[in-house]
This record gives sequence, C-alpha cells and structure tokens, in this order.
Amino acid sequence: MSKSVKVLTVSSEIPKRIQSALKNAEESKQFLYQSLEQETHLSSSINSHLLTAQPWMEDLGAMINQIEEIERHLAYLKWISQIEELSDNIQQYLMTNNVPEAASTLVSMAELDIKLQESSCTHLLGFMRATVKFWHKILKDKLTSDFEEILAQLHWPFIAPPQSQTVCTSRPATAPEIYSNLETFFCQLLKLQTSDELLTEPKQLPEKYSLPASPSVILPIQIMLTPLQKRFRYHFRGNRQTNVISKPEWYLAQVLMWIGNHTQFLDEKIQPILDKAGSSVNARLEFSRGLMMLVLEKLAADIPCLLYDDNLFCHLVDEVLLFERELHSVHGYPGTFANCMHILSEETCFQRWLTVERKFALQKMDSMLSSEAAWISQYKDITDVDEMKVPDCAETFMTLLLVITDRYKHLPTASRKLQFLELQKDLVDDFRIRLTQVMKEETRASLGFRYCAILNAVNYISTVLADWADNVFFLQLQQAALEVFAENNTLSKLQLGQLASMESSVFDDMINLLERLKHDMLTRQVDHVFREVKDAAKLYKKERWLSLPSQAEQAVMSLSSAACPFLLTLRDRLLQLEQQLCFSLFKVFWQMLVEKLDIYIYQEIILANHFNEGGAAQLQFDMTRNLFPLFSHYCKRPENYFKHVKEACIVLNLNIGSALLLKDVLQSTSGQPPATAALNEVGIYKLAQQDVEILLNLRTNWPNTGK
Repeated sequence: MSKSVKVLTVSSEIPKRIQSALKNAEESKQFLYQSLEQETHLSSSINSHLLTAQPWMEDLGAMINQIEEIERHLAYLKWISQIEELSDNIQQYLMTNNVPEAASTLVSMAELDIKLQESSCTHLLGFMRATVKFWHKILKDKLTSDFEEILAQLHWPFIAPPQSQTVCTSRPATAPEIYSNLETFFCQLLKLQTSDELLTEPKQLPEKYSLPASPSVILPIQIMLTPLQKRFRYHFRGNRQTNVISKPEWYLAQVLMWIGNHTQFLDEKIQPILDKAGSSVNARLEFSRGLMMLVLEKLAADIPCLLYDDNLFCHLVDEVLLFERELHSVHGYPGTFANCMHILSEETCFQRWLTVERKFALQKMDSMLSSEAAWISQYKDITDVDEMKVPDCAETFMTLLLVITDRYKHLPTASRKLQFLELQKDLVDDFRIRLTQVMKEETRASLGFRYCAILNAVNYISTVLADWADNVFFLQLQQAALEVFAENNTLSKLQLGQLASMESSVFDDMINLLERLKHDMLTRQVDHVFREVKDAAKLYKKERWLSLPSQAEQAVMSLSSAACPFLLTLRDRLLQLEQQLCFSLFKVFWQMLVEKLDIYIYQEIILANHFNEGGAAQLQFDMTRNLFPLFSHYCKRPENYFKHVKEACIVLNLNIGSALLLKDVLQSTSGQPPATAALNEVGIYKLAQQDVEILLNLRTNWPNTGK
C-alpha cells in the first residue's frame, strides 16, 4: 500500500517542475527582448553622437598636428640656437685667447653632434657637422702650431740615442716653463679628440689583412709623429737610395730605433700628462702604434713585388720576425695590436710563406743528412750531455722544427698556426721516411755504428715530440684543432673524445709511426745478437751434463769451457751496444734479449738434457756466477729476468730429500689444484707444476728406492 502512495506522489510532482521551467524560460526570453531593444537604442544614440562629433574630431586632429609641427619647429630652432650659442661662445673665447674654454665648448658641440646622429633632419645634421668642422680646424691649426713650437724647443724628434739627448739641459730656468706649456697644449689637443674622430676617417689597410679594430691614434701623439712620418716616407718611398726592396732591415731598424729613442721622454713626460687627464692611453704604445702603421703600409706595398723571389721573400720574413720579436720583448708591444704578422697572414702571402718554408726546410734536411758528421753526436766526448747519444742530423732537424715553431707561434689566428703545424708533421714524416731508407741500406750491419745512430735519432725525435705534446702552445693548438674537426666532422666521436680528454695529442700519429720503426729496429738487433749467441752456444748445448764431476770432487768450481764462447759473444755485444745506444734504448734492448735467452736456455739446453749432480751444479754455477752477473751492471737483481733458468737450476739442485718430498707432493696432487705452497717454499713462482715434474725427471741422481 505504501509503495503505491509513493508512486502517485512522484508522478504528481513532475508536471509542476516542467511548468516552473517553462515559466523561467518565458521570463528569460522577455528579458532578452528588452536587452536587445536597449542595445539597438544605445547603438543608434552612439552613431548619432559620432556623426555630430566627427567635424569636431577633424578640427581637433588638424589643430594637434599643427601643434606638433610647431613643437618640431621649436625643437629644431632650439637645436640651431644651441649650436649657434656654442659657436658664439667659442668665438668669444678665442677673441679673449681663452683656448682651453674654447676647446671644452667644442667638446660639448661634438657631443651634441653624436647625439644627433640618429636624427632624420639632414640639414640640421649638415649644419651641425659644418660648424664643428669650422671651429675644429681653427682650434686644431692654432694648437698644432703652438704645440709644434714647444716640441721644436725640446728638439723633437730625438734622432740621436737617449744617452746623447740634452733636452733643455742647457736652459734649466726655462725648462719648467716649456714642460708646463707642453702639458697645456697637449691637454687642449686631447680635448679635440672627440671632434677629430668625428671629422677624420681613420686610414685603413684593405680588409684582406684582417687587422684588429682599433681607435685612431690620439691627436697630440699624431702631431708628435708627423715629423717622423715625413722622414720615413722621404727615405723609404720613391727612388731614394735608402728605399731598397732587398733591405727591409733598414726601415725596420729605423722604426725600432725611433721607438727606443723616444721611450724615456714618453714615459717620463707624456704619460704623467695622460694620467692626470684621466686618460687610459699608454703614451709609449700609442706612439709605437702610429709608427707601426708606417711599417704595415710599407710591407703591404713591398710584398707583392718580391713574392716570387724565394731568397728576397725569405729574407723579408726573417727580418720581419726579428723585428716582431724585439718589438714585443724589448718594447712591450701587445700581440693584440695590429702587427706585421697580420700582413704575413694575408692568404696569398701566407701560402707563399708556407711554400718557401717547406722548400728551405727540405733543402736543410738534404744538407744535414748528406753531411759527413750527420751520424756523429756533437757531444760524444761529454758524457753528462750525451745521454741520448743524438746524432747531429736528428738534433739539427729538431732544432729546425723548433725554429719553425718560433717563427709561426705569434700568428694572429689558430687556423694559420694549424697550417704550420701540418707542415711540421709533414716534415717529421718526410724525415722518418728518409731515416727508414738509410736504415734499409744498413740492415746487414744492424749492430753497426750508423744503424745505432739511426735508432738513436728515431728515439730522440719521438721523445721530443712527446714532450712537445704537453707544451701549453701545442695544447692550445690541439683545442683549436678539436673545434675545426668538430665543425668539419673529419674525426670519429672516439677520436674527438680522445683529443678533448687529452688522451691523445697533435703528434700522436707521428709518434706511433716512429715508435713502430724503433721497435722494428730494436727487434732486428735483438734477433741478430740472439743468433750470434745461439751459434756460440752450440758446444754448450752438447755439454756432457750426465757425466760431470760433482762439486765435492772439484777443488774449485770453474766456468764450463763450452760456455766461454757464448758468454764472450754476449758480453762483447752488450758492451758494444751499451756504447752505441742511448740508455733508454739499451735498456729495452737487453731486456728483450734476456727474455729470448731465458726461454732459449730453458728449452734448448735444460729441457733437452739430463743432469747428474755435477751437471746440475755446473749449470747453476755457469748461470748464477757468470751469465747473470753480465747484466748486474744494468740492474740490481739480474736473476729476476731469467726466471725460467733460475727456477730450473733450483729444481735441478735441490738436495735429494727435498727433491723426493717435492716429487711426492706433486704426484699426490696430480689432477688436483696445483701444489703452489710447496713450490713457493722452495722458491718456484714462475714454473708450472707440470714443468717442475719434467725437470725433476731430468735429474739422474735419484737413490735406488724403486721410485
């Protein structure tokens, strides 16, 4: 009953809700219509208002435009008024001979000119520039004249060296006044720098020389340079006898002399003026920079005339490099300033330089290898100096490479330096090939003096290149090369990683080839000596080891007569090669030889024979008292290099009891883990268990116990 009541209640509520929703929708519709009517009315009012206001807007816009136009005219007139006011002030100052204030006012005018640079008012700009130019010329001419007069009183320029300069020393009373005037005019000229830079286009060499950007030389220094520039152009241009294309050293030496002659005066008299004026300019470097432009212009003019005369061109490069070295080291000229290396780096000139450098280097290599003293060490009689036993040709060659490095290390760009590095690597490879050719001619005499000298040369070059690889200059080149390789994708990721982590160096390819040649040559020498020793040891191999008298039967143990030939041969060859090879090579040589000898004696003499007690004792005596001591001069414990032989002697000479015990232990552990402890106890570390068992079976002095 209750369920049916609920159903009726729900069904009666649904129509009410629907009616309510419909009512709300009707109200919303009415509200929307009202809003639309209001919007239409409002829109109509706005349009009506806009139509009414349109004439006013047009009139107001025209008035605003007129106002803006008038404002522009006013601003324009203000600028003109300002310029004229400054111009009038300069005129007034000059009429009263107040040059310092006139110069300061011109600075203000020049600063206004700079502010106006972005303006589109071309006539205003023209008027401003013309006014600056007018007053700048008047002030510059007046101050230049006064400044030159003061310089003349100081006997400027100083053509004689500083020692003979007597600047104003004859008139001590007037000297302070002269220096005071010098400072006054210098500072006033310094004020004209801003306007001078505006009006004067700096003299530039063509872009192909890639000179670093630099400001103009300051005006007072320019004036001080004028008489020297005139002298330079007089002597080193045209048909003067001093202008000889084959004598670049004349004008280069002249410039260095001028810098040297004026350094003291610039440091002591001019620099304090600049410091006092708050300028960051270095007087001496500014003076040098001005003279340097004369040299660069001269080089740029001369180089095309002698580019294809190898001797003249090479001489020019040599003289320029000497000039650069003195300029930087003696006069402190920075490498970041424009210098001669920028001229030599120009593409045509640079490629010619590379070609000439290669040509003369190859000629020197021919000369050094054909010299009678090519394979003799310069220091052969001085033991302390001659550790590497470097033949003259190798030392001369590495000196040549070092000189080439010194010649190109101050080039302005890494790409140019890398091209020279490639030249050096090519020369190393060429020299290696030449050494290989000479070595092949000497192969039959692999222990001869010349063969050893070649080996010493290869070792020396490889060692020096490895040292250079850690040099800061070549590490910087490695970084530069890394960037080039990464850009060009010329190396694998592994190779790039090795270069970046410094695991490899710029000389690695060369060093690897030299090390391979060195190893091949050493191997050939070791094989040669080893063959000789083997031939001399034939009798020793056939010694009657089974029937030699025991130690008790001999008064004194002596070297086996059959061992003498091979030990003498070995001793003689060791002495010979110790004298002919450098220490590091000889060390590798004897260690390689010992390794072969150890195996040979063990396999061909010991394992190929049976030994009675006397035979085992004789073998041990020959080895420990005669063979091993041959190497005691080269290491403290030579027996450690003959491990097979040393341990075989131990096994063969164990007393009977120890030998039997060891034999039992080895047999009882057969097929089990090796009896390492038992072997170590008797001094066996190198030989395997099976080897020891074989050696024990080579003994013939076993007791008759049935074993």
